[in-house]
Amino acid sequence: MAKSAARVHSTEQGTAMKSKRVRMGLGIAGAVVVLATIGAAIAAQDKYSLKVANGVAFSEFRGYEAWEAISISHNGPHLALTLGNPAMIQAFKAGIPGNGKPFPDGAKMAKVHWEANKNEAFPGQPLLPGDQSDVDFMVKDSKRFADSGGWGYAVFKYDPATSTFRPGNQSDKPPQGNDAKCGAACHTVVKDKDYVFTEYARR
Repeated sequence: MAKSAARVHSTEQGTAMKSKRVRMGLGIAGAVVVLATIGAAIAAQDKYSLKVANGVAFSEFRGYEAWEAISISHNGPHLALTLGNPAMIQAFKAGIPGNGKPFPDGAKMAKVHWEANKNEAFPGQPLLPGDQSDVDFMVKDSKRFADSGGWGYAVFKYDPATSTFRPGNQSDKPPQGNDAKCGAACHTVVKDKDYVFTEYARR
């Protein structure tokens, strides 16, 4: 009887352990599936499919990462690099807007913002780019955006955790209007410069 009871007890223990291992395995498998699903969603994002209301699309700025630099800036917690497509760069080099002429249709700018991180290990403790915050776009099309000074605007916020972009919205800091006029009101103070704050930096 004692041996029989011991065998029953041993069998029950083995069954319990197997059940526990099965549950753990299912839990791990479930986590892997969830992570794989998230990973697939992240990998599947095509940023060039994004657009804001009134039609300013990410795809209009394809290749902006390789455009020529116009200027850099530091504002509050962010560092920024402003880039221009060939039409924008040529206009700057021709003296626009200082010569009183407007930027031509087709001129585009991209402004990439990063979190400003101080590197205390480097001489002078410089501020260096950390996580990307967003990318802002401007495109000149005097017919398409006649009611906003000829410029269309777009802001796309970046999420470092998922490596994905989304259109800016009113919950962002600062709030962003989710349409092609989101920067129009701010840029009216430089109307005499064809609504462009950035100046081409000598090099």
